[in-house]
Amino acid sequence: MKVVAFNGSPRKDGNTTRLVRRVFAELENEGIETELVQLAGRTIPGCVACYQCFERKDKRCAVTKDIVNECIEKMIAAEGIILASPTYFTDVTAEMKALIDRAGFVARANDNLFHRKVGAAVVAVRRGGSIQAFDTINHLFLIEQMIVPGSCYWNMGVGRDKGDVENDEEGMKTMEVLGQNMAWLLKKIHG
Repeated sequence: MKVVAFNGSPRKDGNTTRLVRRVFAELENEGIETELVQLAGRTIPGCVACYQCFERKDKRCAVTKDIVNECIEKMIAAEGIILASPTYFTDVTAEMKALIDRAGFVARANDNLFHRKVGAAVVAVRRGGSIQAFDTINHLFLIEQMIVPGSCYWNMGVGRDKGDVENDEEGMKTMEVLGQNMAWLLKKIHG
């Protein structure tokens, strides 16, 4: 089994990555393979509404000069998907939103590619607005008919400067429990 995470932060290896790695630690303890894809430094334009994915049904976005088709391939191959983002003006980053829109559209155009995969949102926040980012990610999972495990709190960690999130004891515990619940669910489904 494999879980692939996409970090929508423009800061490579910042607070969002640290939260994802805490989830990964629990998954790896259960023998589940993990992979982190960092979107930092990547330009990902939004969906252009060309509907080529519905016409071609080739599991690919018609826009090919970025990382999105590679991300879609990784999502298809994995049993679990984590979408992670810092909170930017109460929502996900533009790169994460573009990935959500384009991958989601391709999945729906191709007989619900992500149907019954396990999906988890991870959100880093300085202070407020994280629930909107959390909801944005979960809206994709739910419309794609994915299965979303819970945790002991909403999947967010608080911190501003690189590494601050590690001082958020409750946030780190939430990631730990999320990883445990995700591993349990994956084993129940794919055991």
